Amino acid sequence: QVQLAESGGGWVRAGDSLRLSCAASGLTSSIDTVSWFRQTPGNQREFVAGIKWSFNMISYGDSVRDRSTISRDGAKNTVYLQMRSLKPEDTAVYYCAAGQAITILTMTVGEKYHSWGQGTQVTVSS
Repeated sequence: QVQLAESGGGWVRAGDSLRLSCAASGLTSSIDTVSWFRQTPGNQREFVAGIKWSFNMISYGDSVRDRSTISRDGAKNTVYLQMRSLKPEDTAVYYCAAGQAITILTMTVGEKYHSWGQGTQVTVSS
């Protein structure tokens, strides 16, 4: 069992930067992939970015590709999502998810992950 805890969300202005953190605890040896998803009310969950450290693979969603960096600190069991040039349309609840046996093709599929955090709200004002 893996527990995930997101932090770093908040209220920012358009153009600002923000770093989200996803701290994993529990049976962390059972995972090798952590991704970020986001969701707004009434909309589908959207893949933001993912990292599969066992294969040194990183993937980004189209909407954040040039404005985000995902990274991992193995010693802290924490994955970070650095977001830059934030836009009002980035406003959402951001969730991190963990799993294993996830390929670069399935990284965007939420159902492939077995552990999810509670989410952290990011609000970007214009």
